[in-house]
Amino acid sequence: MGSLYCDVAPSPSPSPSFSSNGNAIAGGVSIYACFALGSSNSLECYEPGANTWRRVGALPGVPDGHILKGFAVATLGESVYVIGGRLCRRERGAAAGECQDTDVAVRADVLRYDARRGEWHHCAPLLVPRFDFACAPCRGRICVAGGQCSLSGARGTAAAEVYDAEKGQWSALPDMSTLRYRCVGVTWQGSFHVVGGFAETTLTAASSDASVATTVLQSSALERSSAEVFHCARGTWEILPGMWQLDVPPNQIVAVADRLFSSGDCLNCWKGHVEVYDGELNIWSIMDHSALPDLSLLASLPSSAQRLYLTMAAVGTQLYFLAGYQVPSADDSFRTVSLVHSFDTGAAPGLVPAWRSFRPEMSQEDAEVGGKELFSQCCSVQLSS
Repeated sequence: MGSLYCDVAPSPSPSPSFSSNGNAIAGGVSIYACFALGSSNSLECYEPGANTWRRVGALPGVPDGHILKGFAVATLGESVYVIGGRLCRRERGAAAGECQDTDVAVRADVLRYDARRGEWHHCAPLLVPRFDFACAPCRGRICVAGGQCSLSGARGTAAAEVYDAEKGQWSALPDMSTLRYRCVGVTWQGSFHVVGGFAETTLTAASSDASVATTVLQSSALERSSAEVFHCARGTWEILPGMWQLDVPPNQIVAVADRLFSSGDCLNCWKGHVEVYDGELNIWSIMDHSALPDLSLLASLPSSAQRLYLTMAAVGTQLYFLAGYQVPSADDSFRTVSLVHSFDTGAAPGLVPAWRSFRPEMSQEDAEVGGKELFSQCCSVQLSS
């Protein structure tokens, strides 16, 4: 493993940044993610070219005193889609800053945010309400698969569907061979990959009565470490054993050019390095110059700072990590400090820094006081000129 090269840039200029190969990136690109601020959800936007972070506003259609969890965000064209999720009623707990969430319903609702016009629209709902599912844009449409459809019991679904924005409708896809939830979706090499998750296979067991078939569910590391690949051109699923290699579901997987990258799992979103997937060998390996025990080391934060959230987006050859840290304030309370770390997957070893870190600029009204929770992974939108 090579040595680490990093560069801290707390106040970059608003001009577009450049990758190691000299190509301009981030110009016209915005990264969106959804957070919970108190008892409401909020869509927020980071613009890499200007290094600004702003609050877009609350998610429409979520009742007061409720928050949405387990939903997906995906980009199609110049729009951000907020899909499905688990609606929870949020009440203040006994201790200061503590909240108690009670599950209310599984949602099929789909929202679309037009990034150019700054407008929200309601779209056709999912055919199958779900949360904690795999989702990714693929060949101009949005594919979803797996997830949980009920608040009672931890059991996934094999159901999949696809959204056609031009027709404004969802259509059913063939079921996967496994029931999955907490799985991750990514489009790679033109196909929709549903990776890892808590997975079960349906088996038919023999019984003493030959005329009666007994259905049993099997769950093992073999299912949980596998992926299912939907080939859009053929309309069929293919099982890919061992693609994830871990018994713990992935946190997030993104595609850059013809490679896949990950930084952790659902228990630890940063495992100390970036991993890259080799499809020919079906293995994940540590990316050179990516090792870092804690991303907070890229910035000047007090030793007492605790990471609240971390999510990753790919822009050009860069991986952008949107991170939030809980930092003590002078009045014995705490505030959330938002930082952005970037890793250049194409950096030449020893010639240019692979890591950079930014403190985004934000308006006074968007200043972050108290806690802040991440309830979605992020996605990037490229606005055409």
